Amino acid sequence: MDAKVESKIAIRALRKGFKSLQVVDGIDLDVAPGEFIAIVGPSGCGKSTLMKLLSGFEHPDSGVVAIDGLKVTRPSPNAIVISQHGSVFPWLTVRENLMFGLSGRDDAAKEATADHYAEMVGLKGFEKSYPHELSGGMLKRVEIARALAVKPDILLMDEPFSALDALTALKMRNELLRVLREENHTVILITHDVEEAIYLADRVVVLSPRPTTIRSVFPIAQPHPRKLSDPALQQMKDDILAQLGLQFD
Repeated sequence: MDAKVESKIAIRALRKGFKSLQVVDGIDLDVAPGEFIAIVGPSGCGKSTLMKLLSGFEHPDSGVVAIDGLKVTRPSPNAIVISQHGSVFPWLTVRENLMFGLSGRDDAAKEATADHYAEMVGLKGFEKSYPHELSGGMLKRVEIARALAVKPDILLMDEPFSALDALTALKMRNELLRVLREENHTVILITHDVEEAIYLADRVVVLSPRPTTIRSVFPIAQPHPRKLSDPALQQMKDDILAQLGLQFD
């Protein structure tokens, strides 16, 4: 295996198809520890398939995904997926949802951990609430807190805010950045929102149409918090959109 051990995530010559349909066609990418990578691409290009390969829910036809130099062959508690579809258990309270993935600890320790992460994502006071009593943004906070509570090295985020209204999505992006300042995680975000990618990421990776490969990579030097009105970021947005086939006169 050629994966570089110094990379947190190393992707080498990754390919995946389904019957006669080639979806992922040779992706190479290194992600450093603590780096935030956003991946954008045309609709149907294979972003979700790529996420399944990264998380171990799908196996590549060829090539490799490695974490800390070890080949990914199955889902791991060290790399947690947060998806657009949601994964909160409706019959459990916020605290019970956060305790669900915790193992090997006594109940008091689990409860303390759950309450710590509830407070971290702004849910203090809602620990005993059920999902039907929460807004969409609050439910997304529960998902993020539950992912963080198991202390994963890597967060794999598949369009996690796409179902939220624009204002709530913006609040959740800011909340995510605040959490990442407190806890160091490596993040790969798949999104259809170019502004979201630029707002959050250290690098934006642009995929080609299917069968997908990497078309270009845009490093972002501006520190957080970022203003998307910054001329350099506006130009980057235009350049990324052009890579995606959207150009404006």
